[in-house]
Amino acid sequence: MDRLLRKAEHVVKDHILKDFLDNGEEENRPQEHRPEHRPEYHPEENRPQGSGGRPQEQAHNNKPVDIRPVKTNHRFQSFSPETSGNAKWYVDGASYFWAVSMAFEEARESIYILDWWLSPELYLRRPPSRNERYRLDNMLQAAAERGVDVNIIVYKEVTQALTYRQHTKHALEALHPKIKVFRHPDHLPTSRSRLQQAFAGLSLDNLKMNAFGLSKIPGDALKELYGSFGDTVLYWAHHEKLCVVDRHTVFMGGLDMCFGRYDTNSHPIADAHPGNLDAIIFPGQDFNNARVFDFEGVDKWDHNQLDRAKSSRMGWSDIAISLSGPIVNSLIHHFTDRWNFIFDEKYAEKDPGKYQRLQEPRHGESHPGESHHFPIPEMGGFEEQISRGVRHFMGGEGYGRRERENEGYERRQEHRQEAGRTKIQLCRSACDWSSGHPTEHSIANAYVHAIESAEHFIYIENQFFITATGDKQYPIENKIGASIVSRIVRAHSSRENFRVIVLMPAVPAFAGDLKSDGALGTRAIMEYQYNSINRGSNSIIESLKKNGVDDWRRYIGFYNLRNYDRINTSSTMGQAEERSGVRYDDARRQHDDMVYRGDDRGHREEYDRYQSTASRVPDKTWDTVSACYMDGGPDIRNIPWYGDEESEINAFVSEELYIHSKVLIADDRLVICGSANLNDRSQLGTHDSEIAVVIEDQDFVESRMDGRPFRASRFATSLRRQLWRKHLGWLRDERCDQPTRNWTPVNRDAQDYDWGSEADRAVEDPLSDRFWRSWTDTARTNTEVFSKVFHNVPNDQVRSWADYDEFFSRHFIIPGSELSAEEKRDRVGYGHVVRSEFQGGAAEVKEWLARVRGTLVEMPLDFLIDVKDLAKEGLSLNAFTDELYT
Repeated sequence: MDRLLRKAEHVVKDHILKDFLDNGEEENRPQEHRPEHRPEYHPEENRPQGSGGRPQEQAHNNKPVDIRPVKTNHRFQSFSPETSGNAKWYVDGASYFWAVSMAFEEARESIYILDWWLSPELYLRRPPSRNERYRLDNMLQAAAERGVDVNIIVYKEVTQALTYRQHTKHALEALHPKIKVFRHPDHLPTSRSRLQQAFAGLSLDNLKMNAFGLSKIPGDALKELYGSFGDTVLYWAHHEKLCVVDRHTVFMGGLDMCFGRYDTNSHPIADAHPGNLDAIIFPGQDFNNARVFDFEGVDKWDHNQLDRAKSSRMGWSDIAISLSGPIVNSLIHHFTDRWNFIFDEKYAEKDPGKYQRLQEPRHGESHPGESHHFPIPEMGGFEEQISRGVRHFMGGEGYGRRERENEGYERRQEHRQEAGRTKIQLCRSACDWSSGHPTEHSIANAYVHAIESAEHFIYIENQFFITATGDKQYPIENKIGASIVSRIVRAHSSRENFRVIVLMPAVPAFAGDLKSDGALGTRAIMEYQYNSINRGSNSIIESLKKNGVDDWRRYIGFYNLRNYDRINTSSTMGQAEERSGVRYDDARRQHDDMVYRGDDRGHREEYDRYQSTASRVPDKTWDTVSACYMDGGPDIRNIPWYGDEESEINAFVSEELYIHSKVLIADDRLVICGSANLNDRSQLGTHDSEIAVVIEDQDFVESRMDGRPFRASRFATSLRRQLWRKHLGWLRDERCDQPTRNWTPVNRDAQDYDWGSEADRAVEDPLSDRFWRSWTDTARTNTEVFSKVFHNVPNDQVRSWADYDEFFSRHFIIPGSELSAEEKRDRVGYGHVVRSEFQGGAAEVKEWLARVRGTLVEMPLDFLIDVKDLAKEGLSLNAFTDELYT
């Protein structure tokens, strides 16, 4: 027993305490250290409107947790009132991060950031070789040197699962005294005696810190490992993504400022540039495929096991917004409230004078922007805007404060008038552990309201889809699924043309073969999602059938995204390697080293030799072919390849396009956008902390709905149309170095959308037969092509584990799998073309791929449907990990 305890304590010490104590950082402060400015609360214990859950919500130790809502008459029982403002959407990271970089350049007073994960080395503009000044840490340091206060809050990770944020804190605070970083919450074992009790009877194998090991550990042991706050086990995360610049402009949505999030709308997944290393878009660990390898040791750029000459990255589909006007006060209040709560709990007595509380907005204070010290000037063309913007923030060319104020007056007046036309309300998921407040889940209330009030359609794009239709789907509590069923049944009874469209990832972005023990957590999430959608008597589809809706496909559909690319491993790479005497990957690593460390601090001999040689080698093979499935793009059959046919077949790769968005659009009039996933973790309020805004634009445009004239909100319908055109391949390919007016903050340029274009008219009416045929035909065709060419899973042809082996496993070398040389001989790398399907060689492969348009595919609802207990076969999850995956 003593030997076992020593082993357990060794694990705890090495895997928890070492990373959780930041330079001697103390454990959580006693709970009496609480801010004195908390609002009043109801004593009632009724759940807020629209919430799910059992009659009395239980904590993990069977004691009731505090579910009292905030005392408020605000809609959705939010802490924040309805207000107004200006909103601008960004689809995918390239445009969003560019806009953030512009705001950072212009910052003069403060930058507030709240992120799940933040990578100091993230490049906000690409390619990195030409944009060193726009690396996040460089921009924050430059701002601090101008006198800007930079306050950052990141989730303090559980070391067993993640290792990112300690590096974030130490790297950024070392740059300048005005940069302050909080990590929260602490996860610390309570005492040695309780550890001894918690680990009694455990074998060392059960202490392995992966999903399989966690499933075997008793709940009390888990509580000791992860620590607690009152009755709550602190596995839950701060999941918000928020940035406030000068208390004037807000950025928020689904995008953390971290590795793996940057992308353009065509989502190239190949990034080998043998003819010019400086064209690399995703250096080091930013070239990531979470289905193959997870991030590891992010403080070291070269800890990337993914070979970009053999594997693809994973594309990242996401949505974010920028806001200005009165709504900014609500976001400032949320950030400062969170900052002050963490300060009082953790930092009040640590390093006196290093950290300070933040001033919250005063009641009745005029909205930020009306009295902003440095208004944004009115400018000419886009290039001039960028140029003059750089000059004026640097104080160059005599561009003084008076000129800035005069030129900005008209723009401020315009935004002040427009702000009243867009109604916006902030909602959140928050509770005692995350904010020091009683439970609020106004985001869930807003979702339920939007679904139940919708008259024509609901569009949901979300990273997860785990929900309940009633009280019989333990441990799932949120009842968003019940609202979907209720609304569809009502439409069916009334013979309404009503539709729900859901886009979600095919597989959660966790590494590992789905059949392996290490993929238990991935399979658990997939099982909960399938149980929410179509498996079991309480799923959405089975509930619809029980209510007489046999033709459920008329009302609801589920879809994924997937794309392909071709890695440039053509003859250019071989010739440059042979003539220079340098391996491409060695030169590429030196390029990345220069990008991350700077030219003067790294070795560059191999980079220089390779780059010089490559410039004299013919380079006619395209570095990416992702434009081929976009509007106006070339035909893949006509794209040249310089190399042998077999190498071209091997160069084609495919991966799921990961949907990370957290958006609901109803009737082209209402948008909910923020950080909240559609699952219990995000919706209940007692788990992950989240924010979202409900946007109802009163600026209407003439549109059509179900064949009839319809007045749609400009913001909602333009965002919905942009998304659907992207998924269908009806947008032009987007270059990372060609910004448009849509790549600027909301207070710089209005949203730019090509109203009335042919592609716009094709998606104008979301209920028309013409549109729906295009949508379903595109999804069906793309699904058939990817299944044929790449044998991707999940797949409807795979109903059992035997099918899985026959369709998938026997064709591929799965990263991390142990195969003999003989077994590898007839297999290809994960994500590559199944060569045995194509006797006609590369030409036949390209004939099939030429049919792909956009990235929309059907969700395989029959995948492993014949497998009982998809996640639990031969394994019993404990009560805590049950909730962990929902």
